[in-house]
Amino acid sequence: MSQIKVAVIVGSLRKDSFNRKFADAIARLAPEGLVFEQVAIDSLPLYNQDHDGNEVDVVKQFRAQIQSAQAVLFLTPEYNRSIPGVLKNALDQGSRPYGKSVWAGKPAAVAGVSVGAIGTALAQQHLRNVLAYLDMPTLAQPEIFIQAKDGLFAEDGSIGAGSRDFVNGFVQKFAAWARKHQ
Repeated sequence: MSQIKVAVIVGSLRKDSFNRKFADAIARLAPEGLVFEQVAIDSLPLYNQDHDGNEVDVVKQFRAQIQSAQAVLFLTPEYNRSIPGVLKNALDQGSRPYGKSVWAGKPAAVAGVSVGAIGTALAQQHLRNVLAYLDMPTLAQPEIFIQAKDGLFAEDGSIGAGSRDFVNGFVQKFAAWARKHQ
């Protein structure tokens, strides 16, 4: 079985981000043949169409990392009922210049953790709208709206016992989705 590299985009810059911890915990559940690699978005400049074709090195490196991946996992917090600006900026940087998107055709999945009762449901819906436009086939089920509560993470940083089966089911479905779209 060939190896599938999954670019993991965490839409939070906070050092102790629930979504970064969740990304780390998900990577521990990776089935054989999937490798999860977080791609930093914190140093990307704001997208400016004037720079199309003459991007700074950090943008070129970001685009190359996405281009080399066979699938993408997005983990988003919810800011004001939508996705964070830093995540939208990363999507824009990867989709431009027009006709040179690094996202097109890459299978994707969306997840998120928040302290709110509905998790990141609205942010995920907004993100799915953007991903549809970017031509990224996105896993529809299971949806994974996680509320950050005691016990979500075990002491060692893995998914806690109460959520492990559910999250593992999501990871297995995403793995099958990524393989299907190769």
